[in-house]
Amino acid sequence: MEKGSLPLFLAPMAGVTNSIFRTICKDKGADILTTEFVSADGIMHRNARTRGYVEFTPLERPMGVQLFGGDPERLADAAKQVISWVNPDFIDINFGCPATKVVCRNGGSSLLRDCPLLEKVADAVVRACAPLPVTAKIRIGWDANTINAVQTAKLLEGSGIRRIAVHGRTKAQGYSGEADWDVIASVASSVSVPVIGNGDIADGAMALERIKTGVSGLMIGRAAMTNPWIFTEVKASLEGLPYTPPSLEMRWELVRRHCSEEVASKGDERFAMQGMRSRLMAYTRGMPAARPLRASLSAVGSLMELDAIIENHLVEIPKEPVLLAS
Repeated sequence: MEKGSLPLFLAPMAGVTNSIFRTICKDKGADILTTEFVSADGIMHRNARTRGYVEFTPLERPMGVQLFGGDPERLADAAKQVISWVNPDFIDINFGCPATKVVCRNGGSSLLRDCPLLEKVADAVVRACAPLPVTAKIRIGWDANTINAVQTAKLLEGSGIRRIAVHGRTKAQGYSGEADWDVIASVASSVSVPVIGNGDIADGAMALERIKTGVSGLMIGRAAMTNPWIFTEVKASLEGLPYTPPSLEMRWELVRRHCSEEVASKGDERFAMQGMRSRLMAYTRGMPAARPLRASLSAVGSLMELDAIIENHLVEIPKEPVLLAS
């Protein structure tokens, strides 16, 4: 596979990858998107909150819905309901989330400790969704003493899973330490289905190193939260093209767009802006004078207040392009 042909995936992230942010990342070069994870129980209830998690626009395709759960038949039923509800391009099963609230419900990475159950879940969902493709996301193991990603991937391949994304950390690591791309490489060489590598892809140069592992695509998560242009940069690197970082003005234009679309979506400006505060903190990473900027943004409650902060920052700070911190 030629370097430039590798697809770029936006990693599903709870509380982050809603339709608005997914579309922003698509505009910046993400090829394949997935909803943040949704529980099988949530799908069965079909409430307004769940609808917000799984709905997407035509511009977001190819688009997948990610589900989690530990009951094979219930997850299979939920997958069938999702297909009839929103007609995604694929269903993705979350076998990697390390969050306690997910693990304690026998979902996410908890199934890495129970491969027979993991296999049953995958098999049930694949059968329920056919002919729609089913993919999966895993971690390399539960902890450093139980690195079983190759075994897990082979079971998933045997169950009919069509693509496997591997986050190069264990459940015990959470998001600390370094992703182990040697294990990801072992998975890629052990199965015939596409393997997507995930973890610590912070810039184009790093992406070029990661594709040497033999993966069929790259998945980017936390780096996109601070810098959606990461997809533009990585694509340029894969294609051997030069990349110019966005100017400070361009970065603020994107922030303003994100906030205004959230306000329009929620219909309550103060509520929407309060919900955006953590996202605004992420966007300031790599900006000049970020610390006082974050202090101002931590209390922002309206677009007018945001506009004033932006105007002050652009006046006080030179407007030349700023290299984003990794």
